Amino acid sequence: MNNSFPVASIADAAWYVRGGRALKTPSPFGVMGIVNLTPDSFYDGGVHHKPLAGLEHALTLLDQGADILDLGAESSRPGAVELSPDEEIQRITPVLAGLRHRAPWATVSVDTYHAATAASVLEQGAVIINDISACAFDPELLDVLVQYKPGYVLMHSQGRPEVMQHNPRYDDVRREVREFFEFNLGKLVRAGVPENRIVLDPGIGFGKVLKHNLELLAHPEDWLGFGRPVLMALSMKSVFGGLLNLAPAQRGPATIAATALLRSKGVFWHRVHHVAEARQGLAVATAFSAAGQ
Repeated sequence: MNNSFPVASIADAAWYVRGGRALKTPSPFGVMGIVNLTPDSFYDGGVHHKPLAGLEHALTLLDQGADILDLGAESSRPGAVELSPDEEIQRITPVLAGLRHRAPWATVSVDTYHAATAASVLEQGAVIINDISACAFDPELLDVLVQYKPGYVLMHSQGRPEVMQHNPRYDDVRREVREFFEFNLGKLVRAGVPENRIVLDPGIGFGKVLKHNLELLAHPEDWLGFGRPVLMALSMKSVFGGLLNLAPAQRGPATIAATALLRSKGVFWHRVHHVAEARQGLAVATAFSAAGQ
């Protein structure tokens, strides 16, 4: 890895997934491509929710250089309605089957907080669980993590999606997110989840208003200090709408700019809708940082 980034970021590539495999990327950054299998996502809901469309979109993201595919069957936008595990599994299974056939080498993550969904998709070949709840919405998810030992995205949020933007409050958002990571990292490891499976996501837009989001984005060093990889999921989010008065479909350039800036501050993993464009921005940030040494 390029030594132009902060020392804490050098460990960011050491993310292990189910089977004990360390994720390795061809570049000094990692890109997680979003595959929304939902009819109601805030950005591209309904575009890829049918199995064939979802599979083709996933394959396109792989062609563009996605290191991980993140499949999501339930929208987590503010106000979203919860799906049952059976509904989630029904949406995800055909795409997983297609990927096993057409791209068996792909590293697949599934965005879920349901224990039953997580167990099912891990049996079907997924190797990462991306959980917005820190095992709070379905406590049995922790048992699944201990049993299967997948990669795991530990994300901060305040409240469930249907109510999380109803006047979120913090005394000190940076301190409270740090304390959340400290507590939940310890909880997971004590339960039997290997620490090398865990990455940290501060949960931009999840129970946070613009001021909270900007404070967190300005200080990624708060989580790099935990010695675990950091995943930023900014793509097309309301923070850019609040800053620039843009509709979701107009937020692509702002997403790329923020993604590149965060890489220059040491954040390794980035969850995005537009993989090719994100990789360009990340490559520019890498080159500028290296040239400045």
